[in-house]
Amino acid sequence: MDIQIESIRHVIEEAGSDWDRRTHRFAVLAESAIHSGLARAWRSSRPSSPDALIFEGWVELARAQLAGRFRDPQSVVDNCYRAAALRPEDPTPWVVTLGVLRLTRGDHHDVARVWHEVVSRDPWHREAHLQMLRYLSPEECGSQMKLLDFVDAAGAAMPACVPAVGLELTAAVDHHHRIVVRGGINALLARQYWTYPRTAELLNRVFREWTGPDRLTHSAALADLNTLSYALVRASRLREAGKVFELISGTVTAWPWKLEGDPVEAFNHWQSRAGRA
Repeated sequence: MDIQIESIRHVIEEAGSDWDRRTHRFAVLAESAIHSGLARAWRSSRPSSPDALIFEGWVELARAQLAGRFRDPQSVVDNCYRAAALRPEDPTPWVVTLGVLRLTRGDHHDVARVWHEVVSRDPWHREAHLQMLRYLSPEECGSQMKLLDFVDAAGAAMPACVPAVGLELTAAVDHHHRIVVRGGINALLARQYWTYPRTAELLNRVFREWTGPDRLTHSAALADLNTLSYALVRASRLREAGKVFELISGTVTAWPWKLEGDPVEAFNHWQSRAGRA
Protein backbone atom coordinates (compact mmCIF):
# COMPACT_ATOMS: atom_id res chain seq x y z
CA MET A 1 0.00 0.00 0.00
CA ASP A 2 2.90 2.35 0.74
CA ILE A 3 4.04 2.01 -2.89
CA GLN A 4 0.54 2.85 -4.12
CA ILE A 5 0.34 5.90 -1.85
CA GLU A 6 3.72 7.13 -3.08
CA SER A 7 2.59 6.68 -6.67
CA ILE A 8 -0.58 8.70 -6.07
CA ARG A 9 1.34 11.38 -4.19
CA HIS A 10 3.87 11.68 -7.02
CA VAL A 11 1.22 11.94 -9.75
CA ILE A 12 -0.62 14.69 -7.88
CA GLU A 13 2.51 16.63 -6.91
CA GLU A 14 3.73 16.48 -10.50
CA ALA A 15 0.79 18.68 -11.54
CA GLY A 16 2.19 21.50 -9.41
CA SER A 17 -0.01 24.60 -9.50
CA ASP A 18 -1.69 23.67 -12.77
CA TRP A 19 -5.10 23.61 -11.08
CA ASP A 20 -6.88 22.07 -14.07
CA ARG A 21 -4.47 19.15 -14.32
CA ARG A 22 -4.33 18.79 -10.54
CA THR A 23 -8.12 18.58 -10.26
CA HIS A 24 -8.36 16.07 -13.09
CA ARG A 25 -5.81 13.81 -11.44
CA PHE A 26 -7.52 14.00 -8.07
CA ALA A 27 -10.86 13.09 -9.69
CA VAL A 28 -9.53 10.13 -11.69
CA LEU A 29 -7.46 8.73 -8.81
CA ALA A 30 -10.30 9.16 -6.31
CA GLU A 31 -12.66 7.17 -8.55
CA SER A 32 -10.14 4.33 -8.63
CA ALA A 33 -9.73 4.36 -4.83
CA ILE A 34 -13.40 4.21 -3.82
CA HIS A 35 -13.22 0.55 -2.79
CA SER A 36 -9.81 0.69 -1.10
CA GLY A 37 -8.34 2.08 2.10
CA LEU A 38 -5.68 4.11 0.30
CA ALA A 39 -7.12 7.52 1.10
CA ARG A 40 -7.44 6.90 4.82
CA ALA A 41 -4.00 5.26 4.99
CA TRP A 42 -2.37 8.24 3.26
CA ARG A 43 -4.10 10.77 5.50
CA SER A 44 -3.20 8.74 8.62
CA SER A 45 0.47 8.60 7.65
CA ARG A 46 0.62 12.27 6.56
CA PRO A 47 -2.00 14.15 8.64
CA SER A 48 -0.48 17.54 7.75
CA SER A 49 -0.38 16.94 4.01
CA PRO A 50 -2.98 19.07 2.19
CA ASP A 51 -2.94 16.60 -0.69
CA ALA A 52 -3.70 13.67 1.62
CA LEU A 53 -6.58 15.61 3.19
CA ILE A 54 -7.99 16.59 -0.20
CA PHE A 55 -7.64 13.09 -1.60
CA GLU A 56 -9.54 11.52 1.28
CA GLY A 57 -12.22 14.17 0.89
CA TRP A 58 -12.51 13.53 -2.84
CA VAL A 59 -12.75 9.77 -2.30
CA GLU A 60 -15.50 10.30 0.28
CA LEU A 61 -17.30 12.58 -2.18
CA ALA A 62 -17.05 9.94 -4.92
CA ARG A 63 -18.39 7.29 -2.53
CA ALA A 64 -21.28 9.53 -1.52
CA GLN A 65 -22.16 10.23 -5.15
CA LEU A 66 -22.26 6.48 -5.77
CA ALA A 67 -24.34 5.75 -2.66
CA GLY A 68 -26.49 8.86 -2.84
CA ARG A 69 -25.55 9.97 0.68
CA PHE A 70 -22.61 10.88 2.91
CA ARG A 71 -21.45 9.00 5.98
CA ASP A 72 -19.97 12.11 7.61
CA PRO A 73 -20.06 15.22 5.39
CA GLN A 74 -18.87 17.57 8.15
CA SER A 75 -15.60 15.68 8.60
CA VAL A 76 -14.95 16.01 4.86
CA VAL A 77 -15.59 19.75 5.00
CA ASP A 78 -13.40 20.13 8.11
CA ASN A 79 -10.51 18.37 6.36
CA CYS A 80 -10.98 20.59 3.30
CA TYR A 81 -10.76 23.67 5.52
CA ARG A 82 -7.53 22.30 7.01
CA ALA A 83 -6.12 21.69 3.52
CA ALA A 84 -7.13 25.21 2.45
CA ALA A 85 -5.31 26.68 5.45
CA LEU A 86 -2.18 24.66 4.66
CA ARG A 87 -2.14 25.72 0.99
CA PRO A 88 -4.23 28.89 0.68
CA GLU A 89 -3.70 29.43 -3.05
CA ASP A 90 -5.18 26.05 -4.02
CA PRO A 91 -8.83 26.02 -5.20
CA THR A 92 -9.07 22.21 -4.95
CA PRO A 93 -10.25 21.86 -1.32
CA TRP A 94 -12.95 24.43 -2.03
CA VAL A 95 -14.05 22.42 -5.08
CA VAL A 96 -14.50 19.33 -2.90
CA THR A 97 -16.43 21.43 -0.37
CA LEU A 98 -18.67 22.66 -3.18
CA GLY A 99 -19.34 19.05 -4.15
CA VAL A 100 -20.30 18.22 -0.56
CA LEU A 101 -22.67 21.17 -0.35
CA ARG A 102 -24.27 20.19 -3.64
CA LEU A 103 -24.86 16.58 -2.59
CA THR A 104 -26.20 17.59 0.84
CA ARG A 105 -28.42 20.33 -0.67
CA GLY A 106 -26.51 23.07 1.13
CA ASP A 107 -27.82 26.57 1.74
CA HIS A 108 -27.49 28.99 -1.19
CA HIS A 109 -25.45 31.44 0.89
CA ASP A 110 -22.96 28.75 1.88
CA VAL A 111 -22.68 27.57 -1.72
CA ALA A 112 -22.15 31.13 -2.97
CA ARG A 113 -19.39 31.68 -0.41
CA VAL A 114 -17.53 28.51 -1.40
CA TRP A 115 -18.05 29.27 -5.11
CA HIS A 116 -16.37 32.65 -4.56
CA GLU A 117 -13.41 30.92 -2.88
CA VAL A 118 -12.92 28.72 -5.96
CA VAL A 119 -13.24 31.33 -8.70
CA SER A 120 -11.12 33.87 -6.83
CA ARG A 121 -8.29 31.33 -7.22
CA ASP A 122 -9.21 29.84 -10.61
CA PRO A 123 -11.90 31.79 -12.51
CA TRP A 124 -12.64 29.10 -15.10
CA HIS A 125 -12.41 25.95 -13.02
CA ARG A 126 -14.23 23.23 -14.95
CA GLU A 127 -15.36 21.01 -12.08
CA ALA A 128 -16.62 23.96 -10.02
CA HIS A 129 -18.68 25.27 -12.94
CA LEU A 130 -20.24 21.84 -13.51
CA GLN A 131 -21.03 21.46 -9.80
CA MET A 132 -22.78 24.84 -9.82
CA LEU A 133 -24.63 23.96 -13.02
CA ARG A 134 -26.16 20.86 -11.41
CA TYR A 135 -26.76 22.55 -8.03
CA LEU A 136 -28.77 25.30 -9.76
CA SER A 137 -30.81 22.84 -11.85
CA PRO A 138 -34.53 22.31 -11.21
CA GLU A 139 -33.77 18.72 -10.16
CA GLU A 140 -31.60 19.92 -7.28
CA CYS A 141 -31.68 23.32 -5.54
CA GLY A 142 -32.49 25.78 -8.31
CA SER A 143 -34.73 26.33 -11.30
CA GLN A 144 -34.46 26.54 -15.06
CA MET A 145 -34.32 30.34 -14.78
CA LYS A 146 -31.47 30.31 -12.23
CA LEU A 147 -29.60 27.78 -14.33
CA LEU A 148 -29.93 29.85 -17.52
CA ASP A 149 -28.90 33.02 -15.72
CA PHE A 150 -25.75 31.27 -14.48
CA VAL A 151 -24.88 29.83 -17.90
CA ASP A 152 -25.53 33.11 -19.71
CA ALA A 153 -23.47 35.15 -17.25
CA ALA A 154 -20.56 32.72 -17.40
CA GLY A 155 -20.73 32.39 -21.18
CA ALA A 156 -20.72 36.14 -21.74
CA ALA A 157 -17.37 36.50 -19.97
CA MET A 158 -15.73 33.15 -20.75
CA PRO A 159 -12.63 33.16 -23.00
CA ALA A 160 -12.26 30.46 -25.64
CA CYS A 161 -10.63 27.14 -24.75
CA VAL A 162 -10.58 27.58 -20.96
CA PRO A 163 -11.31 24.39 -18.95
CA ALA A 164 -14.93 25.43 -18.30
CA VAL A 165 -15.65 25.97 -22.00
CA GLY A 166 -18.07 23.01 -22.15
CA LEU A 167 -20.49 24.56 -19.64
CA GLU A 168 -23.11 25.79 -22.14
CA LEU A 169 -23.13 22.57 -24.16
CA THR A 170 -23.42 20.49 -20.99
CA ALA A 171 -26.38 22.62 -19.93
CA ALA A 172 -27.99 22.07 -23.34
CA VAL A 173 -27.56 18.28 -23.13
CA ASP A 174 -29.00 18.32 -19.61
CA HIS A 175 -32.00 20.31 -20.81
CA HIS A 176 -32.58 17.97 -23.77
CA HIS A 177 -32.58 15.00 -21.41
CA ARG A 178 -34.93 16.88 -19.07
CA ILE A 179 -37.42 17.20 -21.95
CA VAL A 180 -37.05 13.52 -22.91
CA VAL A 181 -37.74 12.14 -19.44
CA ARG A 182 -40.99 14.09 -19.19
CA GLY A 183 -42.39 11.79 -21.88
CA GLY A 184 -45.60 12.26 -23.81
CA ILE A 185 -45.77 15.20 -26.20
CA ASN A 186 -42.44 16.43 -24.86
CA ALA A 187 -40.78 13.68 -26.90
CA LEU A 188 -41.78 15.60 -30.02
CA LEU A 189 -40.21 18.76 -28.60
CA ALA A 190 -37.04 16.81 -27.82
CA ARG A 191 -36.64 15.86 -31.50
CA GLN A 192 -36.83 19.52 -32.47
CA TYR A 193 -34.65 20.84 -29.64
CA TRP A 194 -31.37 20.80 -31.55
CA THR A 195 -32.93 22.70 -34.48
CA TYR A 196 -33.93 25.70 -32.36
CA PRO A 197 -31.85 28.76 -33.35
CA ARG A 198 -30.04 29.02 -30.00
CA THR A 199 -29.08 25.34 -29.74
CA ALA A 200 -28.29 24.97 -33.46
CA GLU A 201 -25.97 27.98 -33.32
CA LEU A 202 -24.38 26.60 -30.15
CA LEU A 203 -23.61 23.32 -31.92
CA ASN A 204 -22.28 25.15 -34.97
CA ARG A 205 -19.97 27.32 -32.88
CA VAL A 206 -18.73 24.57 -30.59
CA PHE A 207 -18.06 22.18 -33.48
CA ARG A 208 -16.15 24.88 -35.35
CA GLU A 209 -14.06 25.92 -32.36
CA TRP A 210 -13.39 22.50 -30.83
CA THR A 211 -12.39 20.75 -34.07
CA GLY A 212 -10.43 23.65 -35.61
CA PRO A 213 -6.73 24.53 -35.32
CA ASP A 214 -7.09 25.75 -31.71
CA ARG A 215 -8.48 22.52 -30.33
CA LEU A 216 -9.24 21.87 -26.68
CA THR A 217 -6.16 21.25 -24.58
CA HIS A 218 -7.46 21.13 -21.00
CA SER A 219 -7.24 17.90 -19.03
CA ALA A 220 -10.87 16.86 -19.51
CA ALA A 221 -10.98 17.79 -23.20
CA LEU A 222 -11.99 14.25 -24.18
CA ALA A 223 -14.96 14.42 -21.82
CA ASP A 224 -16.14 17.62 -23.50
CA LEU A 225 -15.65 16.04 -26.94
CA ASN A 226 -17.79 13.09 -25.80
CA THR A 227 -20.49 15.61 -24.92
CA LEU A 228 -20.19 17.23 -28.34
CA SER A 229 -20.38 13.91 -30.20
CA TYR A 230 -23.45 12.95 -28.18
CA ALA A 231 -25.17 16.26 -28.93
CA LEU A 232 -24.39 15.93 -32.64
CA VAL A 233 -25.84 12.42 -32.91
CA ARG A 234 -28.96 13.50 -31.02
CA ALA A 235 -29.24 16.35 -33.55
CA SER A 236 -28.87 13.84 -36.42
CA ARG A 237 -25.67 15.55 -37.57
CA LEU A 238 -23.79 12.30 -38.07
CA ARG A 239 -21.11 13.50 -40.49
CA GLU A 240 -19.94 16.12 -38.01
CA ALA A 241 -20.21 13.59 -35.20
CA GLY A 242 -17.92 11.30 -37.20
CA LYS A 243 -15.17 13.90 -37.17
CA VAL A 244 -15.49 14.30 -33.41
CA PHE A 245 -15.40 10.52 -32.90
CA GLU A 246 -12.08 10.52 -34.77
CA LEU A 247 -10.69 13.06 -32.30
CA ILE A 248 -11.93 11.00 -29.36
CA SER A 249 -10.14 7.86 -30.60
CA GLY A 250 -12.34 5.44 -28.66
CA THR A 251 -12.11 7.09 -25.23
CA VAL A 252 -15.61 6.74 -23.74
CA THR A 253 -16.87 8.81 -20.81
CA ALA A 254 -19.83 7.55 -18.80
CA TRP A 255 -21.67 10.86 -19.12
CA PRO A 256 -23.52 11.65 -21.31
CA TRP A 257 -23.64 8.24 -22.98
CA LYS A 258 -25.22 6.64 -19.91
CA LEU A 259 -28.33 8.68 -20.74
CA GLU A 260 -28.82 6.13 -23.55
CA GLY A 261 -28.20 3.05 -21.38
CA ASP A 262 -24.85 1.28 -21.26
CA PRO A 263 -22.26 3.98 -22.09
CA VAL A 264 -19.87 1.78 -24.07
CA GLU A 265 -22.65 0.16 -26.11
CA ALA A 266 -24.23 3.55 -26.88
CA PHE A 267 -20.87 5.06 -27.84
CA ASN A 268 -19.96 2.14 -30.12
CA HIS A 269 -23.40 2.16 -31.76
CA TRP A 270 -23.26 5.84 -32.66
CA GLN A 271 -19.59 5.78 -33.59
CA SER A 272 -20.37 3.03 -36.07
CA ARG A 273 -23.35 4.91 -37.53
CA ALA A 274 -21.39 8.14 -37.77
CA GLY A 275 -18.58 6.29 -39.51
CA ARG A 276 -20.99 4.99 -42.17
CA ALA A 277 -22.36 8.51 -42.67
